Amino acid sequence: MSKIRVILNITIESRDLDDVSKALAELPEVADVYEVTGESDIVAIVEADDVVDFRNMLKNKILKIDGVKTTVSSVIMYIHKKDGESVD
Repeated sequence: MSKIRVILNITIESRDLDDVSKALAELPEVADVYEVTGESDIVAIVEADDVVDFRNMLKNKILKIDGVKTTVSSVIMYIHKKDGESVD
């Protein structure tokens, strides 16, 4: 069974940027953590078995990290191009 990947935009308390980034990076389900400009502060790429698994991870792990204010998630449905290469 293939896993789902989710793009997770995270808004945090600015004073907690380093602590939140470190806590996210330590989670085995989190593949990538990016500090970004724009509406969110951090973008994380998260892997889960399915939507229910993602919901549980979000509720029980990510949202419990001190400093996390809000999240917006986008489930990746299909990849057309990755790392500069077309995906067929």
